[in-house]
Amino acid sequence: MESTLHSILQDKHEALYTVSPDAKVQEAVNVMTESSVGCVLIMNHGRLEGVFTERDLMCRVVYAGRDPHRTPIREVMTTEIATVSPGITVAEAMTLCTQKRLRHLPVYEDDTLLGIVSAGDLTKWGVRDQQHTIEDLIKYIYGERA
Repeated sequence: MESTLHSILQDKHEALYTVSPDAKVQEAVNVMTESSVGCVLIMNHGRLEGVFTERDLMCRVVYAGRDPHRTPIREVMTTEIATVSPGITVAEAMTLCTQKRLRHLPVYEDDTLLGIVSAGDLTKWGVRDQQHTIEDLIKYIYGERA
């Protein structure tokens, strides 16, 4: 049986890092840097309005010559967000990230935000799953002594 995003979220035990749409870019950068994350969620009264990523910072702020202390995050956040359910498989999530060039997937169950899964999380899970498969095949081929 293939792993789902629910499994990844259970394994992560990670807080969600958020700022409001009225926050300045510098506030989001501070949260990202202090928390060692590449993305913050832009939440407005419990509703996801966007995400702000390292790529947004580079392309929409630094490259554009905008002042991070004065620029509201709402002007430079990514608003086209793909959200997923916890029941989709890791393979399906990897395909979505590849096809849409996404690095972060907010995971919702009904109207409840459960967490966010990154492309790195998916890759780590996929590698670990492949390693287990290899170990199982070695045991099958050579017996339990391998």
